[in-house]
Amino acid sequence: MNNILITGPPGSGKTTLVMRLAESLRHLSPVGFYTEEIREQGLRQGFEIASLDGRRRTLAHTAFKGGHRVGKYVVDVSGFEDFLGTIDFTSAKAGAVVIDEIGKMECLSPAFIRLARGLLDSPTLLVATVSLAGEGFIGEVKARRDVELVEIGPHTRDSVFEGLRRRLRAGGK
Repeated sequence: MNNILITGPPGSGKTTLVMRLAESLRHLSPVGFYTEEIREQGLRQGFEIASLDGRRRTLAHTAFKGGHRVGKYVVDVSGFEDFLGTIDFTSAKAGAVVIDEIGKMECLSPAFIRLARGLLDSPTLLVATVSLAGEGFIGEVKARRDVELVEIGPHTRDSVFEGLRRRLRAGGK
């Protein structure tokens, strides 16, 4: 399978696992992005997206005004779409794409949904995290026949990583 989707509850280690996989796939020159929490005084206040080459942008924050809301966070959809435009997902050099995550915030962007569909349909290896719960595009992605959906938890993430790492290093998509 060219499409590996990692799912699990919040805090289960999805981002950590996908970042470890991205590091182990460096020989494939992966492109993509991951999501990190923004914490202020110990409290989660938002989310930042970072490209694998180190560029960053705030995706959502409690201090943002107007726009689309997911829980207590306001999502900067146009900023997210601008950020996506800076990543060469179709680079001929990229042997793998990493997306963290296919979630409610990201799916507010029609451009992201188009991008994700195109990546899922492409022959390039896609390693992505996907929200455990969700309808619409999230449900559609998880139901595809061409994806391997891997559910992790805090006690299984290391063994799942080792299994996927060995398989991907051996060329078994």
